[in-house]
Amino acid sequence: MNRRRFLGQASCSAVSAIPVLNTLLNLRLASSIANAAPPGPGEYRALVCLFLSGGNDSFNMLSPFSGPSSTHGNSRTEYENSRGNLALPLAGLHEIHPLNTPGRTFAVHPSMPKLAARFEAGDAAFVANVGTLIEPVFNRTEVANASKRLPLGLYSHSDQIEQWQTSVPQSRSGVGWGGRMMDLIKDINPSQLVSMNISMDGSNVFQSGITGAEYAVKPSSSATEGGAQALAGYAANYGSSPFTNVASHAVDSMLARQYGHLLQETFQQKRRDSQEAYAIYAEATSGTLPGDVKFRLVNNEVEDTDANRLGQQLHQVAKAIMGRNTIGALRQTFFVNLGGWDHHSETLSQQEGMLKDVDDAIGAFWNQLVLLGIQDQVTLFTASDFGRTLTSNDRGSDHAWGGNHFIMGGSVDGRKIFGQYPSLALNPEIGSELNALDTGRGRMIPTTSCDEYFGELALWLGVPPSSLHLVLPNVGNFFSPGATGPLGFFG
Repeated sequence: MNRRRFLGQASCSAVSAIPVLNTLLNLRLASSIANAAPPGPGEYRALVCLFLSGGNDSFNMLSPFSGPSSTHGNSRTEYENSRGNLALPLAGLHEIHPLNTPGRTFAVHPSMPKLAARFEAGDAAFVANVGTLIEPVFNRTEVANASKRLPLGLYSHSDQIEQWQTSVPQSRSGVGWGGRMMDLIKDINPSQLVSMNISMDGSNVFQSGITGAEYAVKPSSSATEGGAQALAGYAANYGSSPFTNVASHAVDSMLARQYGHLLQETFQQKRRDSQEAYAIYAEATSGTLPGDVKFRLVNNEVEDTDANRLGQQLHQVAKAIMGRNTIGALRQTFFVNLGGWDHHSETLSQQEGMLKDVDDAIGAFWNQLVLLGIQDQVTLFTASDFGRTLTSNDRGSDHAWGGNHFIMGGSVDGRKIFGQYPSLALNPEIGSELNALDTGRGRMIPTTSCDEYFGELALWLGVPPSSLHLVLPNVGNFFSPGATGPLGFFG
């Protein structure tokens, strides 16, 4: 297994085995379940988390194009000076014109024309310089002197992946903020057999709660395959094969058995629920999606490459959304993952291809949502381990802290950059400080916390403002929940 595949597939799932150490938080949440107000008839909403595991170099995904920064009269020149051989040439960039950055324009990576088009159309926005924080940190002196509480394992893949998925950077936990949302609001859904949280990438911390976990399914490898995996050798209606009939009868007999012991009967009920959930999900996703949207699917004879894999995952998300009524869901979260972003070398060439994969996949997903007529009820957002150094290590960039992310959906207050896009000036090794946020080599202190970013999403999904602290325990350090979100990207 190569490094790219390891980071892409192992890291996001392996962290779910980390012991749950924050017991007090979990007990408080379990004893304080607060249901959201029931939605109106058919008022469906879904969040899609697109995790870019490995640490995306996001200051090339969204870079300055024109106008001044807070420390330089020409932000593009400042960017080029700081990035050196990692700076993208001006030619080929997609200039975007945010409505809330007067006097400045920005650029989306050349490989992402579909994202740039969605931004300019008002269906997407960026959130600048987001990262894990326990409390606000304003300058590198506070970091150097440890006068503020800092996240555990800063710059570590495993720690930062976990913290982006739990939003509890002061301790290690196996309960994610998506799981805590599920604990709070899952009863909105008429049916509970298929989890509110559905993963296209196996086990993950983000969707793991106290009262349940994600429902993991297989991404589509063709227009008709993928989805929930059947019990091998079992057919609900039996079949023509004598072996299948015998095996299926044995399974039915086992599931019909009653136990007097509470633990045995509880486990037995889980088996029955699992079989019923499979039947429901399989029926819900058996139909064909409208239109002829190209998700770059492959058949079983073609290598399952990363480029195709993201399209497969989002294709399966679209099928689950189409089947939401059969599943019995008014609120859902989905987890998809694309790994391989740890570009310590060949950053420009590797990112060029991988961002194109992302752009193609989200472009197809948006087109499918439009055909389903549900683009206003679904929001896709990105997450990643961390940003990367502005400076080059001669061939690539290294682990850093704050980074840029995008959100896409018809309910998003688009064509804006939320949060504070930082100065990209580098502090000299000797001499006066130019940029309080640069802790060295262009490792940027986040100006927007994960809690603010996630709080906006949680409130939109239906978490009551009074219960937001149960989902995001540190949110009160950055924001007092009220009628509007912390950043305002849902208007």
